[in-house]
Amino acid sequence: MLQEYLLFNDEFQAVDAPILTASNRSFKFGDGLFESMRMINNKLQFADLHADRLTAGMKALKIDGHALMDDYFLRQKTADLAKRNKWNGNVRFRLSVYRGGAGVYTPEINKAGYILEGIPLKASTYELNSKGLIIDVFDEMTKPVNRLSNFKTANALLYVMAGLFKSQNRLDEAMILNQYGFLCESISANVFVVYNKHIYTPSLAEGCISGVMRTAIMQLCKMNDMPLIEAQINPEILKEAEEVFITNATQGIQWVMGYGRKRYFNEVSKFLIDKLNNL
Repeated sequence: MLQEYLLFNDEFQAVDAPILTASNRSFKFGDGLFESMRMINNKLQFADLHADRLTAGMKALKIDGHALMDDYFLRQKTADLAKRNKWNGNVRFRLSVYRGGAGVYTPEINKAGYILEGIPLKASTYELNSKGLIIDVFDEMTKPVNRLSNFKTANALLYVMAGLFKSQNRLDEAMILNQYGFLCESISANVFVVYNKHIYTPSLAEGCISGVMRTAIMQLCKMNDMPLIEAQINPEILKEAEEVFITNATQGIQWVMGYGRKRYFNEVSKFLIDKLNNL
């Protein structure tokens, strides 16, 4: 039995427990992971890819219950929450999964609990940003490359610090480097660079999140015979690229307009978001 919380009309409706307590291991130790998902016209997008990543992440963290959290589970729970709240079928969800029970650094049990939250959206399609993003490279901290790097864990301090850097420098987004100084990802998305008519994205070996939208865009490129290469990318390429865009499961594709004095096009971004909505 999973410990379950659903966010319903801004209050937690709990099964098995009344509230989320201060002893929660995700709160105390970052002992958990999460999925950001999007429902469009009452259909949870890429539910199978979210379920695959969630299962793999729970296995990596040695949290029990991953067999129950398949794509059917995700579709059922998100649909139920949308129905309870009388949302219009266009919703952004966050599913946070944590290790339940007591213990300090050494857990006493590995039982999974989860919290599902939702925010209704107006748009019923993925929409390309009308104004391109202004970015810079965050180099005050780097992302470690290890077996947890590809998952969205509850430990997000690196992204918080990058977010502060973004705000302090009046940016729209910041690029994060891995421990070796190569391009990894942005604060909340995967990165794609168009250079010499090829599309490049950091490989998973570089420590980036194994993004659901990243996978979808790679599949779209293959379907449309667009050369795409997973690679180790020097951040200097940002000064030479024709186009840069970022992707995540809730926003789809966002194009980057500028990096320093460099300005980019958005032809590939426009093409891919049209193909994405046709899916």
